[in-house]
Amino acid sequence: MKRIFAIVAVAVLTAAGCGGGGAGGSGNRLSIATGGTTGVYYVYGGGLAKLLSANIPNTQATASVTSASVENIKLLASGKADIGFSQSDTAADAVNGKDTFTSKQPVKAIARIYDNYTHLVVAPGVRAARVADLKGKRVSLGPANSGTQVVARRVLQAAGINPDNDITKQQLSINESVQAVKDGTIDAFFWVGGLPTAGITDLATSKPDVKVLDTSDVLTTMQSTYGQQYVGLDVDLSVYKLSGSIKTVGIANVLLVPDKMSDQLAYDITKTLFEKKAELAAVHPEARKLDLMLGQQVAPVELHPGAARYYKEKA
Repeated sequence: MKRIFAIVAVAVLTAAGCGGGGAGGSGNRLSIATGGTTGVYYVYGGGLAKLLSANIPNTQATASVTSASVENIKLLASGKADIGFSQSDTAADAVNGKDTFTSKQPVKAIARIYDNYTHLVVAPGVRAARVADLKGKRVSLGPANSGTQVVARRVLQAAGINPDNDITKQQLSINESVQAVKDGTIDAFFWVGGLPTAGITDLATSKPDVKVLDTSDVLTTMQSTYGQQYVGLDVDLSVYKLSGSIKTVGIANVLLVPDKMSDQLAYDITKTLFEKKAELAAVHPEARKLDLMLGQQVAPVELHPGAARYYKEKA
């Protein structure tokens, strides 16, 4: 009798171990590559991780801190991450094997999610009214392997500034940039992210005379040089409890996965993303911008077939 019970117990345990949501017999352990802890990617990714863990059977998802877009794509391509946030310009470079990427990266998209805004933050007391005024200044371009740095370099070049020679360049995360302004060790920093970005909210609260510059004067040059994925966006600075509004360079964000992800898992992730939109929006308001029609606009990255199946069902 004991022997029969033991055989049944083993069978139950084996069956339980094989009941995953799509990828493997031991279930899905999903790593979500996000960004810095005070950026939108990290907050959004943490909320997504909880929803995936709660709604896809036999799945445990976690959000990890990264340098964002470029690093995230490299993590996906190497199998060290399963979902990654990226700006669409960096994603385009990845699938085309351009600029930062020496070869085409094996990634596909599950959704376009919201737009990023170029923040060019200038420390109190620093004389700068437009991008070109940064010449000779101490400027952080964002961390290495970040989408922020890709955009920052292009913005500076469009304004006639060589980012390697015409400024004192630093490569700081959003957290480090905010602290450096507080300490007076940099004059300005770039951050490309959603609204509001917690680090900038914190800085504006402690330094209410901080400035966020208009970057719209470089948009036409960026579009002609790098493509129409760059758009003009308006920022009401009251989101940071600052006065006024600016126009700035915007760029869409996409959620990427490895191209070898199973169709079922990609379908389940996409379904959870859209069907739990309200819960995700409670974590960060940028999730309110999830839209089924807009979500499919990920070119030149291809939609993962599993995601495409979800969109087709909802059409």
